[in-house]
This record gives sequence, C-alpha cells and structure tokens, in this order.
Amino acid sequence: MKLPSIPPRKRLSALLGPIPLTRTQALGASERLAAVTSLVSSLEHLANRRHTRPGGLNHWAIAREAYAARSRPLRKALDITAHPWTTRALHGGRIAASAALLLPGNSRLRGAANLFLGVSGAMLYPTHRYGTDGSDQASGLVQTATGLARLSSSPQTQDALLWYVAAQSTLSYAVSGWVKLLGSDWRDGSALGGVMRTRTYGERHAWQLTQRYPKQARALAHGVLALECLFPLVYVKGGTLTRPLLASAASFHVANGFVMGLGRFVTSFTAMHPAVAYTAASRSHPAVAGRDDRLLAVTGALAAGGAATAAALAVARRLRAADPRAGAGTVTTRHGNELVFDGVVRSDSTGPVLVYVHGLAATPGHFGWYVRAAREENGHDWLLYSRAGYGPSRRTTRRAYTLRESADDLADLVASAVPPGRRVVLVGHSLGGEIARRAAGQLGDRLQAVVYLDSSHPAELNRSHQQGQTADHVGSALQAFTVSLRAGLGALLSRPDWLDNLPAAWRRRTMAEYADARLWRAALREWRSAEVEFRGHEGALRPVDAHALVVSAQHTVDRDPEQLLMHGEIADAHRAPGRVVRTTVIEGADHDGLLTDPRLAGEALRHLKDFLAETDRTDRTDATDRTNRTGTADHATTAPGEAGSR
Repeated sequence: MKLPSIPPRKRLSALLGPIPLTRTQALGASERLAAVTSLVSSLEHLANRRHTRPGGLNHWAIAREAYAARSRPLRKALDITAHPWTTRALHGGRIAASAALLLPGNSRLRGAANLFLGVSGAMLYPTHRYGTDGSDQASGLVQTATGLARLSSSPQTQDALLWYVAAQSTLSYAVSGWVKLLGSDWRDGSALGGVMRTRTYGERHAWQLTQRYPKQARALAHGVLALECLFPLVYVKGGTLTRPLLASAASFHVANGFVMGLGRFVTSFTAMHPAVAYTAASRSHPAVAGRDDRLLAVTGALAAGGAATAAALAVARRLRAADPRAGAGTVTTRHGNELVFDGVVRSDSTGPVLVYVHGLAATPGHFGWYVRAAREENGHDWLLYSRAGYGPSRRTTRRAYTLRESADDLADLVASAVPPGRRVVLVGHSLGGEIARRAAGQLGDRLQAVVYLDSSHPAELNRSHQQGQTADHVGSALQAFTVSLRAGLGALLSRPDWLDNLPAAWRRRTMAEYADARLWRAALREWRSAEVEFRGHEGALRPVDAHALVVSAQHTVDRDPEQLLMHGEIADAHRAPGRVVRTTVIEGADHDGLLTDPRLAGEALRHLKDFLAETDRTDRTDATDRTNRTGTADHATTAPGEAGSR
C-alpha cells in the first residue's frame, strides 16, 4: 500500500507558524514550568544545607557583609530570614505550593500560591545568592506575574501581565545576543570551546569535542549567537517563526542543563515561552481572539519618553564631564593632545609637586581623599589631570595609540605646568603607575620619586595566571560599556558603591565622567595597547633613577602572590646607592579601596607622608655631603699653589 505523499508546503507549515495557546493555557503552562523550578530549587537547598553552615558557600555570617551598608530594618529582616528555622519553613512552604500548582485547575488560589513563591524567592535570594545562576530570578518573575494575573478578574490585566513576561523573555535573549556579539570570541566562534574549558560551567568531554570538530563548534556558537540576536523575529508576520525559534531556544536550555549542569535553566526560562507564544500569534487567530495589546503602545510611548530623557541626561553629563573645573589649566602636548589639569602649585614653595596619574577607566576624582589631605594639611603642592580622552581632556592625534603617548603627555604636562627648578613625585594607581614609570626616564633631575599604588606590571599578563585569564574579558566588558553608553543607556548605569565613599565634593562630577562614553572609549583604547605591549614584554624592568614607594593592596597579593613578586621587581628597578625604596602592603585593601575607602586611603597616605619626609631628609643629606666634598676638593687643589707662592 502506497502512503500518500505530503506536499512540501504542508511539511513547511508544520514547522512554521504560531503556537495556538489561549490565555488560560498560557498562564497554566507558565506557572507549572516555574513551579517545577521552585520545587527542584527548594529540594536542593534542603538536601544541601551544608552550604549554609560555617565554611559553606552561603554561610550567612559571611554573606551578610554584602548588605552591611543597607538600612537596619532590611538587615534585621534578612537576619530573620537567614535563621535556619525560617529558611526551612520557607522552603517547606515553597515545596507544598509548587506541588499544588502542578495539579490541574484554574482556581484563584493558584494566584496566591504563585505570589508566595515569587515573594519567598525574593526573600531567600540574599541568603542563597551563590548557586542560583539566574534560574530562581527568572522563575520568580514568572510566578509574580502569573500570580497577579490569576488574582485579577480582568482579561485586559491578564494580557498586560502576559505581555510583560513575553517582553522580558524577548529582551533577555536579544540583549544577551547583542552583548555576546561585542566579544571577539563569539564572533570568531571560539567561545563555545572557551566555556566548556572553564571549571565552573565546563565539561571535559564536550570541550574535547569542540577541539576535535572545530568547524562544527564554530557553527554551533554562531547558531547560538544568531538565535539570541534574532529572537525578536518571533513577532514577525503573525508569529510565523514562533515554532522554530521557541524550539531552538528550548533545545538550547536543555543542552545547557545537560552539559553545563544548569538543570533548573530548562524549566525556569522555558516558563516564559508560553507567554511569548500567546502574544506572538496574530490577533486574527481564534485562540487569542480578544487579546488586549494596548501594553505595546503604552510601552512604546514610555520607551520613547525614556529614550528622550536618557539622551538629555547623557548630554548633561557630557557637558558636566567636559567642563573644566574653575581655575583649571590646559597643556597641549607634543602629540597635539589637550590635557586639562587642576592643582595647587605655590610660587613661594620649593618642595616637590605631587602629580597624580589615574588608572584605567578611572577618574581624577578617585584621588579625592589624597587631594583633600593635601589641602587640609597644607602639605605638598599637587597636580591632578585627566589623560587624553578622559573628562575634559581631548585626544586630537590620529596616530595609533600606544602607552608611550600617555607617558609623553605626562612628561609634557610636568614640563609646562610645574615651574622650572621644582621637582615632582609621580603618584600612579594601577595602569597609571606603569605610565608614570615609563614617563620617569624623560624627567631627568626633575623627578624626585615615583609612588606606585597597586601598580600594573608589564609582565603581569604573562606571569599572573589570574590576570592572563581575566584579560580576555576586560576588553569585552569595556567594549560593552562603550557601546551601551554611546547608545544612550547611561541613565540605566547603576551608581557604583565606591562613589559614595569619596568626599562629597567629588561625587557628582566623578559620576558624570564615569557615565560618559568617552571615558570608556579611552579606556578601551588604552587596554588594547596595554594588552599587546604586556603580552610582548620580555626581560627585566629598566632602571629608574628616583626614590620609590610601592604600595600593594592585600586582596591583590593574596589572590595572586605573583603580583607581590612583580611589585618587588618594580621596587628593585629603583634600588641604587642613595635611593630610598620602600614597599608595603595595606591590610584589608582591595585594588580600588586604596583610593576610595577613606580608612584605607588614610593608611596609604600615612605611608606616603613618611616616605616623602624620608626622601627629603636623604636628598638634603646628599646635597650637604656633595657640598662638603666639593669644598674639600677645592681646598686640596688650591693649597699647594698657595704654599708655593709664599
């Protein structure tokens, strides 16, 4: 018996087209998939209570430090939630509610169960923040929306909440894809092998397959990239591509669950798919007849208003960041760059001038505590400047950037802004320390000392395993910041915690510069040059004829002891007879805390003050010794002549 052939058009129509789900079916499917996520999550937490005990990954005595700066009522509520009996009770309730939601029915009580899961998940997240990988947050979003929809008797409200879930799902895929597109490893297809090689998410056999079949691995990586970037096409032509896109996305999550061990990803993110299927179908389809799509228009209007507001904020921040402080000066360097500087250089003073050199993707405001100390103590004169491309300083040269350019600019700044005869002390943080070291050779006798604050070392990408591993991600992160801020998303940039630790007078301007795309574009330019030069570095550091103070952050050297050895080599490059060379590690300090934390900055300033006093004494002693030796030598050469004349 010959089977009837199926026309190609019919076969194609089985693969394409919308997935006809009614409002009730979409709500039921979403809440059940999310309930599976909550059920598995709570069972896992109860089965692995060792993680919340002393020494565990989520031991609250340690985890609560992340919320030390929050309000007292919130910290008290979190302490109550983190108590073992409270945690067990909440997880027990979540297991019961999740199991109940897996049963058939459309009662409004299901809405209360969903809301309980959403609220309790948010309460437990701070105590279980390590190990969720976003799955609990995704399921909590679905449960909160479906809970409100179940409790509402208005179809319009239910449709608005389903649109909300669908929009979140679509944006999560699209944003993830376009951010990946900024990374060279995703564009060249090598990202899949890189992920499979990691200890956290990798799998040895999968990584071996990527090495054995590189073309197929690249094709798969590009496929994931295309799926995420093009996911919004699910709404084209009445949902024609709904089936292949949702099937591909679901397969992607199943693969993640199997290979990467992210089992809850499968149900947490696919819990959003029913809402996507419901909203993607054409309104003419019988399954979605009467669907209310007004949220689209409202969202579009809000998005347009938000974009206009963001653009206005971006312009205001750019003007504030590019506007020099009152009394600031400008220096045009040999490269044509215009550097804007601020400071105090008194005409009646003879001591050295401290010149502060900020780090990568940083601002002069990071030295706020150092400048404040200089002003209040009426100590050494100081200069603070923005490198070309940062803040109000402009980079006008069209030549390819190298770190030598920034070193030349620094030397030219000293030559123009510091009066003749005055010596300088270069104080550089992070990459600023390496730029100061490179500029030192051009300053000759004008350089008294270099102070390195947790400085970069040109061999760190080759010798430090941690630095070498993270280097690949630094460029991608800088690129993502640059593109996002240039797209006007600076209004969404969260205020960094370190900003509120700075002196109040510096915060507003520092935030404006931090949210300015020009800073991140300049940082990306510097990083690309530094990465090439650092990876190509060989041999010992060139000697520097100046005193040196090398300050290391404890977190930096504890995390990677090789950094302490490299900081020692920076100090060794300064060692010579008559030179003061000091090294110190600031306890409890991290890389940026040396500058932004008032207590840690005060500790570093104490070492800086003692170091400068010692160098002053040493230089005065050397000058006196030279004078005495010169006088003795003159006397020894003239005395015989005088004796002969008599």
